[in-house]
Amino acid sequence: MKFDMHCHTKAGSIDSKIPIDRYIRLLQEQGFDGMLVTDHDSYKGYRYWQENQPQMPKDFTVLMGIEYDTKDAGHFLVIMPDDVFLRVLQVRGMSVELLEKIVHHLGGILGPAHPFGPRSSSAMFFNKMRKNPHLIRKFDFLEGFNTCETEHANQAAQLLAKKYGKPCFGGSDSHKEEYVGMAFTEFDREITCNNDLIACVKEGGIAAFGGTEREFLRKHKKRHSFAATWGFKAYNRSLGALYTPYRRFRIRKLPLHQRS
Repeated sequence: MKFDMHCHTKAGSIDSKIPIDRYIRLLQEQGFDGMLVTDHDSYKGYRYWQENQPQMPKDFTVLMGIEYDTKDAGHFLVIMPDDVFLRVLQVRGMSVELLEKIVHHLGGILGPAHPFGPRSSSAMFFNKMRKNPHLIRKFDFLEGFNTCETEHANQAAQLLAKKYGKPCFGGSDSHKEEYVGMAFTEFDREITCNNDLIACVKEGGIAAFGGTEREFLRKHKKRHSFAATWGFKAYNRSLGALYTPYRRFRIRKLPLHQRS
């Protein structure tokens, strides 16, 4: 089965312009079998699909993921089991170590999105990861191909995955229609739900991944500037600090010491 494993929808990501029904149709036209919805710190896009399934295109698998903003290691793709819905994943600002502990304790998987992408949000440009590269061993996968990154960034991600023996996802990271379907991940079995996906990744069932990088324009290069990098980091950390009391409240409610 062929999936786009990094998808942003209009209903869930403020910077996406693609309604999920349109996203599905565009992928179907290109021979895809499914998608992983990975909105920023939000399940709203996936919920919208759930609530409107009768009107959605048929014969297509939609999986629930999230792109989580950590405070110290950039963006992470997180996939939880079908019966696990975590409100705390909608509150940005956890440390990468706490995120890993929570996700794995509750049966999910995670990996860094675009590890060598924008300096403001990519794991390998954060001191946490540079000083503690062994943390990569705790992740379940890396995003080895991202349409919105350079060829050099994608090659670096793939070399890192090879070094640590981690499988790779391919995802378009689309926020606009023209990038939908430009990256893919192929699985060696049928994937109908999150539990299928988690088992497949753990069992080495990724058959292929790849795609085509978008054309880089001047506006795309600006995101690597000093102002863009530190502006986003300041924004992310400020929001994370603001949400700290609520995030701590949600974490205290989690069964981190024994399964419920």
